[in-house]
Amino acid sequence: MPPTARTVSDVIRLRYDELTRAEKQLADSLLENYPVSGLGSITTIAENAGVSTPTVARMVQKLGYKGYPEFQAHLHQELEETISSPIAKHDRWASNAPGTHILNRFAEAITANLRETLSDLDTATFEGAAALLRDRERGVYFVGGRITGSLAEYFFTHMQVIRQKTTLISSNSSSWPQHVLNMRAGDVLVIFDIRRYEQEMATLAEAAQAAGVVIVLFTDIWTSPVAKRAQHVFKVRIEAPSAWDSSVVTLFVVEALIEAVQSATWEETRERMNALEGLFERSRLFRRPGRQSRLD
Repeated sequence: MPPTARTVSDVIRLRYDELTRAEKQLADSLLENYPVSGLGSITTIAENAGVSTPTVARMVQKLGYKGYPEFQAHLHQELEETISSPIAKHDRWASNAPGTHILNRFAEAITANLRETLSDLDTATFEGAAALLRDRERGVYFVGGRITGSLAEYFFTHMQVIRQKTTLISSNSSSWPQHVLNMRAGDVLVIFDIRRYEQEMATLAEAAQAAGVVIVLFTDIWTSPVAKRAQHVFKVRIEAPSAWDSSVVTLFVVEALIEAVQSATWEETRERMNALEGLFERSRLFRRPGRQSRLD
């Protein structure tokens, strides 16, 4: 039985040299997108790693677990502890604040949102969306509404560094027809649409679907009408002790997807990042220590 103080990734790395070639292939697959990569069924894990199901069963026992259910239970426990960790940090700096202080109430609400969203998030949805986004043959379009437009722009900004064929669509619906005109069958449209759903989003989704575009939707638990046209739907908890809905958990999922795509295409992504850094240097976009600013 592996020591409880160690994470599953620690155990894999500790026993890595003892594994067979196929088991090492499986271990590499699990560590690549840890811990999400280990949360599917034993069959899914095997298929993703390109190994047999018995290989998965043998490896987890070699690591010291009684079987795959216990192995996966440890991953779920780690995820739960990771989620609850911000509360412990919060308690240290907010111990002098009343229990009803907005900082306490907001932290509790957001942490609950994260926990509940992750418990319901289908890893097949996550992996399916990540696969679409890293397929460089597809064009990828991003759009959001009055508030969620900033999330669409954030997602676009990162993906534009990772890959080509990325487009940010303005929240102004007057620009949409031209973008739909450029969409091709198999392209991807990422839509952000939370409650008080915007009619224009449904109109855009309908037109994009008619063009053969694959739709990925970020919405809430009440679900945007766009969902009926989307292939992958992320239903995120957004309620908070505020007049405004919270975007924290939506951003969490977005950043996890960015990392999943970046790590899977790292060699090409690194080349693009190096080239971009060179352009930043030429344009002197960022200030460096010892360099005089243009205002000096």
